[in-house]
Amino acid sequence: MSPTLTESSFSGALALELQGLADADHLRRFKAGQVIFTAGEKGDGFYVVQEGSVEIFAHLGNDETRVLARIGAGDFFGEMAVLDEVPRSASARAELDTQAIYITREELLALLEDRPKLALTLVHEFSRRVRTLNHKYLDDILQAERLAVVGRFASTIVHDFKHPLAVIALAAELATRPISRETQLKAERAIARQVENMNSMLQELIEFARPSGHRVPLTAQSFSAFAVPLIEEMGSSTTLRGVSLQLATPPPDVVVKIDAKRVSRLLYNLVTNAVDAIGGTGQITVQFAVLDTFLRVSVADTGAGIPVEIVAHLFEPFTTYGKAHGTGLGLSICRRIVEDHGGKIWVESTPGTGATFLFTLPLEPVASP
Repeated sequence: MSPTLTESSFSGALALELQGLADADHLRRFKAGQVIFTAGEKGDGFYVVQEGSVEIFAHLGNDETRVLARIGAGDFFGEMAVLDEVPRSASARAELDTQAIYITREELLALLEDRPKLALTLVHEFSRRVRTLNHKYLDDILQAERLAVVGRFASTIVHDFKHPLAVIALAAELATRPISRETQLKAERAIARQVENMNSMLQELIEFARPSGHRVPLTAQSFSAFAVPLIEEMGSSTTLRGVSLQLATPPPDVVVKIDAKRVSRLLYNLVTNAVDAIGGTGQITVQFAVLDTFLRVSVADTGAGIPVEIVAHLFEPFTTYGKAHGTGLGLSICRRIVEDHGGKIWVESTPGTGATFLFTLPLEPVASP
């Protein structure tokens, strides 16, 4: 008895149109694991699966293959090479013992010529398959990007923690020996400093892992009351590294709605980056301007500036310039903090003349009397 296609084994109008081709001359049987066709072959026909399952796969090199799709009973495969007359772009093999109806290119084209509705059905099916493949491709890309970020995290932690851990190990060993109190204090300070550096890097990783757009409680407060003690504290720190921190204008007494801890980290990151960019003695200038409905803050340094090709990527994760150590997350965190507050951040730089980082924070509207 000749095999037949049914509505349950192949859907809609296409099943009815192919019914007449489901005879013994068109039947093909394949054992599990048998290759049906390979990439690069001429596409002179396509297959409609009756029973079993077929894998569509591609070779990735080094004898590695990747399954692109699985075709079950009632579905078809191999049609693209038939329609566009180019070599097959992927290979097919039977995943299970499989039987399928083989339809030649000439038979398919004759059907399409006689029955325009069949062509429309095929177009709809091809469109659905392309959309499905696009979604799968995007999902694969997102997964690969997530894994890449995890890898960069791990690499960053291992690389950047090596130096402080080595310093801590040497200082701890030194502190256990019979040494002078002064040398012991130096070792203790070295340990404390490296622990602080490691804690700072961990805080950057935690901040980076915070979901984008995450909203934390914002508090309305005087910007001058917030900024003055913070800048004084940072100025004392930069002086120890030979860099003076100057205010071109005093912090204005305007009301902003902020998360004080996150904006403190924002300013701290920008000033620390400026110190690293200077790489010796120099000056950092902080300036404030109240413009319409927002406050603009600028942090300028007397360093060597930033090349144009770096500027375009400076706020992307793991991008660093002019720093021997660090996670490469500082400026991407700055951007996230600013954007979560409803502001913008950017950099202006000419190589050889330093760089200026600017960001805005919306002002809290003044209540009408």
